[in-house]
Amino acid sequence: MRRYGPLWSSCVVRLPPDLVAVLRHSDFLDLWATRLSAQAADGVFQVALASFVLFSPDKQATPGRTAAAFATLLLPYSVVGPFAGVFIDRWRRRTILVRANLVRAALILVVAALVAAGIESPVFYVTTLAVLSVNRFFLSSLSAALPHVVDDERLVMANSVSTTSGTVMAVLGGALGYGVGYVTTTAGIVLAAGAFYLLSSYLASRMHPDLLGPDPDPDAVSTRAAMRAVLSGIAAGARHVWQRKHPAYALLAIAAHRFFYGLSTVATLLLYRNYFTDDGFFRAGLDGLGQVLGASAIGVLTAAVLTPYAVRRIGKDAWIVGLLAAACVVEIALGFPYTQPAFLAAALLLGLVAQGAKICVDTIVQESVADAYRGRVFAFYDILFNVTFVSAATVAALILPDSGKSYAVLTVIAVGYGLTALAYVAVTAPGRAAAASAAR
Repeated sequence: MRRYGPLWSSCVVRLPPDLVAVLRHSDFLDLWATRLSAQAADGVFQVALASFVLFSPDKQATPGRTAAAFATLLLPYSVVGPFAGVFIDRWRRRTILVRANLVRAALILVVAALVAAGIESPVFYVTTLAVLSVNRFFLSSLSAALPHVVDDERLVMANSVSTTSGTVMAVLGGALGYGVGYVTTTAGIVLAAGAFYLLSSYLASRMHPDLLGPDPDPDAVSTRAAMRAVLSGIAAGARHVWQRKHPAYALLAIAAHRFFYGLSTVATLLLYRNYFTDDGFFRAGLDGLGQVLGASAIGVLTAAVLTPYAVRRIGKDAWIVGLLAAACVVEIALGFPYTQPAFLAAALLLGLVAQGAKICVDTIVQESVADAYRGRVFAFYDILFNVTFVSAATVAALILPDSGKSYAVLTVIAVGYGLTALAYVAVTAPGRAAAASAAR
C-alpha cells in the first residue's frame, strides 16, 4: 500500500481478510478505478438513451419497440465480440483501456449533437451502436486483465469487488444522469457521460503498458491472419471451454438465467411505462424505473457481500443453484401480485441473483482457461450473454401485451429458473463428489 499510505491501511484493517488482501494490490486499485469511472459513464449514457428513445412523451413503448431497442443496443456486442477477443489476446490490454474510452468520448459528441437536434435517425443509431460496440473491447479487456493484478486464490473476492461495484456504479451513474436531467437537456446528460469516459482513459493511462498482458504466446499467428480466422478462433475458445466441462456448464447456466432475466426486464419496463401509476412514494414511468434500478443496485451490493462467504462455505456451484432456485420463488411470490412494492422487492432479490451468479461464473471461467485463450473465451461469453438477452426481448415482443402484465409469462420464467437449477445440480454433481473425495 505504498501509494496510498497508512491512512488507507487503517481504514481497511476492519474489513474481511480476503478483501483487505485484494485492496492491498495497488495495481488492482488502478484497474478498479478505471472500471468504476467507465461504468458510471455507461449508466449516465443509458439513462440518456432511455429518456430519448423509450420515455419521450411523444413515443409509445410497445413490446416490439422495446425489443427492437434492446436488439439495436446489444446485438452489435455480439458482432464485435469475436474480433475483440482476437485483439485482446494480442494488443496490450492497458492500451485498449486507454484508447477505447477516448474513442467513446469522441463519439459521444456526435450523439449529443443528434439528441440536441431531436434527430432519431439511422445515423443516431449507428453512432450509438459504435459507442456500445467499443465497450466490448473495454469490458472484455478488464475481465482478461484481472488475473494479472491479483493472486489466483483471491479471484473470487476480486471479481466480487470489481464486477459488483462496477454494476452499482453504473446504477449510480444512471441516478446521476437522471439528476442531471433536471438541470439540463438530454444532450447535456450525454455530454456528462463523455466526461466520465475521459476520466477513465486518464486513470488507465497511469498503469504500466505491460502490466495487464497478454502473456506471450509462441504459437500466435499474425493479427491479419487472426482476423481472417475470427470465427475459427472463437470456435477454438468454445472448444477450450467445452473440454473443461465445468466452465461450459457454468456458461450454459448463466445463459439460461440471462434469457429469463431478459423476459423479466422487458415486462418490467412495459409495466412502468404503460400499466403502473403513481401511488405516493411508489412512482411510475422513468421515476418508477429509477426506483427499480435503485432496488436492483442494493441487491447487487448485497451479492458482493454474501457471495465470497457463501462460496467459502458451500462452493460456487451450490451457490449458483441456490440463487437460481431463489429466482424461481421470487418470480411467483413477488411477481404475481403485480404491485409496485412487490416489484421493488423482486428487483432487489433478482439483482442479488444476477450478480451473485455472474461473480461465480466469471471466476469459474477465469480459473479454468489458459491466459492465451481468455480474451477469446470472454468474447464468446459476451456473445452468449447478449444473444440470450436479445432472444428474450424478441420472445417478449411476441408473447407480452403492451401493458407488460402476463401471469403466463411469469409462470414460464419461474419454471425456467427452477429447471435450470435442477439441470445444473445434475451436471455438476460428479465434479463436486470428486472434489470432496480428493479433499478427504
